Amino acid sequence: MDATAWALVGLIIFMSLVLYLKVPAMVTKSLDERADKIRDELDEARKLREEAQNLLAEYQAKRQAAQKEADEIVSAAKREASVLSEDAARKTAEFVERRTASAEQKIAQAEALAMAEVRSSAVDVAIAAAEQIVAGKVTGATASGLIKSSISEIKTKLN
Repeated sequence: MDATAWALVGLIIFMSLVLYLKVPAMVTKSLDERADKIRDELDEARKLREEAQNLLAEYQAKRQAAQKEADEIVSAAKREASVLSEDAARKTAEFVERRTASAEQKIAQAEALAMAEVRSSAVDVAIAAAEQIVAGKVTGATASGLIKSSISEIKTKLN
């Protein structure tokens, strides 16, 4: 027998031994278990990916809602600030108008008082002048009555 025949016999014995020990079934079983394990891992990864996508979508929705709420708060604050600013400007204008009117009223009262004082002084001066003129021209009891009637007449005309 030559070397090729011995190689063939060795191969047949090896194959018989492999088949007898059910190596192909063990290899197949091992590969099937590994394939099942990989399939399970892929399913788990797919589930985790879907959960991650759901969480991402949820957080994005929350972020958008928070952004919208923040924008609304800023908008409301701007509106409120505008209203407060307009109210402050209106109140300031009203205050200035009241103060101006009060000052004008005080000025008018001061003018009226000054005019009254000037008239009173003018009446007093006119009365004194009239007394001196009449006293110089008229003597006696008639002078006193004439002075009193002139004074009362001037006072009634001025009032």
